[in-house]
Amino acid sequence: MSGFEGSYGGHAGRISPQAVMECKICWSVYDPALGDATRQIDPGTPFTDLPDDWSCPTCSADPHQFMVLRDPGAERHLEALRIKAATERLVTDFTEVWHGKMRDVPLVNKALRVEAVGFRLYDGMMLGVLISPWFMNLILLPDGQDWSDLVAGQKEVVDFPSGAYEFIHNSREMTGGYKACSLFSPMAQFTRQQDAVDVAQAVMAALFDPANMAETDRRADIRAAREA
Repeated sequence: MSGFEGSYGGHAGRISPQAVMECKICWSVYDPALGDATRQIDPGTPFTDLPDDWSCPTCSADPHQFMVLRDPGAERHLEALRIKAATERLVTDFTEVWHGKMRDVPLVNKALRVEAVGFRLYDGMMLGVLISPWFMNLILLPDGQDWSDLVAGQKEVVDFPSGAYEFIHNSREMTGGYKACSLFSPMAQFTRQQDAVDVAQAVMAALFDPANMAETDRRADIRAAREA
């Protein structure tokens, strides 16, 4: 990313922790890898984490007067922002379901709450685990694709390094189109939220481990388990 006036302007969400900044008044550079010895700022301190009273060591300009010289982490930062926005919609959507239709349903586990875990980009989509008081699902969300025409209930097999898994298409007003693969339902075996999070994180790790590839067809296994 090349520098330009107003490219920062105090908006921390615009830059990654790796952003190298340049004062547009005196052209002094702040590199987070180096920090600022004149103000005892440790190497590794992002520009957005500088103290409130920090100013340009050369001309004392306000941090808002700095612009982006280069940002090696820009692409990953933007990916993280997209994932954060999508998962926040997902969590808000299912939290409303929890507080609405599901609150008094006997099968729910009231020790749990709705939480998105481990979301990352995979094959042009966003993949992660959604925990709720009544289910834990692998979730696929679009990353720029149009999933508005997904047919609820339609099934799709998606391949991962550990095998093939069956996802069911669905759509909600806030989330939009999404695909879900059931992991647990109901959730009675979990006594704490952290226990569910630990399992979700383990699932995300195992999903990409070829050592977990089943000798049999996972599609048949999943279908049989769901029917049982």
